[in-house]
Amino acid sequence: MNKPNINNNGSVSEQYLKTAIRVSRRGLIGNIFLSAFKLLAGILAHSQAMISDAVHSASDVLSTVVVMIGINISNKQPDKDHPYGHERMESVASIILAMLLAVVGIGIGYKGVQSIADGSYLTSEPPRLPALIAAAVSIVVKEWMYQYTMRTARKIGSSALKADAWHHRSDALSSIGSLIGIAGARLGCPVLDPIASLVICIFILKAAVDIFRDAADKMVDRSCCEKLVSDIRDTALSADGVMGIDSIMTRQFGSRAYVDMEITAEGSLSLNEAHDIAERVHTLIEETYPEVKHCMVHVNPSADPDHEVPSEYTAGA
Repeated sequence: MNKPNINNNGSVSEQYLKTAIRVSRRGLIGNIFLSAFKLLAGILAHSQAMISDAVHSASDVLSTVVVMIGINISNKQPDKDHPYGHERMESVASIILAMLLAVVGIGIGYKGVQSIADGSYLTSEPPRLPALIAAAVSIVVKEWMYQYTMRTARKIGSSALKADAWHHRSDALSSIGSLIGIAGARLGCPVLDPIASLVICIFILKAAVDIFRDAADKMVDRSCCEKLVSDIRDTALSADGVMGIDSIMTRQFGSRAYVDMEITAEGSLSLNEAHDIAERVHTLIEETYPEVKHCMVHVNPSADPDHEVPSEYTAGA
């Protein structure tokens, strides 16, 4: 998997920012046109499910704006009040997106339940053909937007873009629900139209919960995945002068990660020689894994006097 480009000062590169904003801007434009198209089709075709789907797409417009703001703030340089940088603002943006999704989902679900409870769907005119066409178009367009946004999010390592991609995917899934509900209503089962709104509600709420949990994990210093930790361990062990790894602790920091590591080196080495080993491991980890913002290395002396010391660290070398 490709990783974000990182500047020497530890901040995300300008290319990262430009790429993220470009993708978000395209998603914003696409959502504006798609939500307007679905709303018009829903009104003309008398489809509650399509109108609900249009509202969902309209919420994506706001969510994309939140993503763009979050990415811009997270790219700010560290300052006196924020010496560790602003990367967690991406997680804040993701949490806001999750809350927006939840509100939209609950609203759509409420309207569906209300329609079923008062029986208003029985007197409603069956959805017309434009609603079916709009649903089909939405499925294709939103799935493409999901694939495009998620591919870029993984390439540059952006959690906020991933959250926005899931907005697109949830919209595509909700459009599938709309398509089924509209088709069923046209075939003489009008209750399927408000039921489709309930299905849409479930999809939206699930996406909101997933986005919130992922962002919350990054806000509370959750450790990185086991594969990354294992890879970091193997890489550190490959560095000259490292006899073993005593401990590795990792924590996610927005879209980046911090690593605190204790390594074992020959106890008879001088302070300068031990520092060189630590610096070598530090540089190797940060260059090999750009998602690691900083790697702190502590050196412990080996208690094994029989360990053969590499010639370059032998006294007098």
